[in-house]
Amino acid sequence: MEFLEEAFASGHLAGDGRFSNRVAATLVDWVGSESALLTPSCTDALEMTAILCGMKRGDEVIVPSFTFVSTANAFALLGIRPVFADVLPGTLNIDPQSVAALITTKTRAVVVVHYGGVACAMDELLAITTASGIHLIEDNAHGLLGRYRGEPLGSFGALTTLSFHETKNFSCGEGGALLVNDPGLVERAEVIREKGTNRSQFFRGEVDKYTWVDVGSSYLLGEPLAAILMAQFEFARAIQGRRHAAWTAYAEALPGWASAVGARLPVVPADCDHPAHLYWVWMPDLATRSAFIAHMRASGIHAVFHYQALHFSPMGQQLGGKPGDCPVSEAATDCLVRLPLFSDMTDDERDRVVAATLAFGA
Repeated sequence: MEFLEEAFASGHLAGDGRFSNRVAATLVDWVGSESALLTPSCTDALEMTAILCGMKRGDEVIVPSFTFVSTANAFALLGIRPVFADVLPGTLNIDPQSVAALITTKTRAVVVVHYGGVACAMDELLAITTASGIHLIEDNAHGLLGRYRGEPLGSFGALTTLSFHETKNFSCGEGGALLVNDPGLVERAEVIREKGTNRSQFFRGEVDKYTWVDVGSSYLLGEPLAAILMAQFEFARAIQGRRHAAWTAYAEALPGWASAVGARLPVVPADCDHPAHLYWVWMPDLATRSAFIAHMRASGIHAVFHYQALHFSPMGQQLGGKPGDCPVSEAATDCLVRLPLFSDMTDDERDRVVAATLAFGA
């Protein structure tokens, strides 16, 4: 509450105030980006990536089918066609082979999503995008503080987006950020975020007045929300410690049960350090998953499925997707369930989830 009170007392409630600058500086320190720009949502940051990459109506962008709708919708909104790649069954991350098969002369970028904060196969994906001369964008909504081969997630693509939605490890209700790793894109990113004006340069004294210089929109996060974020950032180690404790408890308690009921658990490759964003269980079929969710509900526990594969959604099919295109994504739609995992989860709550899970199928 102290930071929030300070923000209101300052009289500066719009974006890019003292707390916004502190949050941005922290993100730059954590990830090593050239610049961090807070936005009202990860969706807004994704829209900015499309503009910054010079995409235009009729271009194509490859996205995983098994992801939140914003990963595709931010581009579709601008007339850019999302092309849906399948995911890998162990990590539910975008499949590099699927990506390579989908690249055409219209492809301008590949958007990777580090599902659950476990890194995608970045070496393979960077090799594919570099050889094809297209952009790699990281939708790192799940993965802040995760690492791939020792390097921070969010540092690989020219542009990275973050989410601070209420479901994320660090949250201000609604919020996001654009991380700019390509120095050549920093100045234009500021302009696009400030309604297409050079207002940021004006406030730094680099121009004597500001004016409209490019396309853009209103992509700033309000200062009170930045204050809420900064308060959490100061306790990042404790927040992450609690989340890892819950994730590890599930990982240690459930393998025998999973084998007995025919379920699968998350795979974390040896070269990945994840931020314990979520814990999933892959049930053998839709009927078993439905029975498990009902069992957990009867025990007073909220366990839920996750994404519906985008390629066979009504909108996805309008964009050219069809059933059978992404079989792993389709299976995940029917079989995946998430166990409760949140930052202030108590040991007793965690133990209740473990006990209820173990009781299913016993």
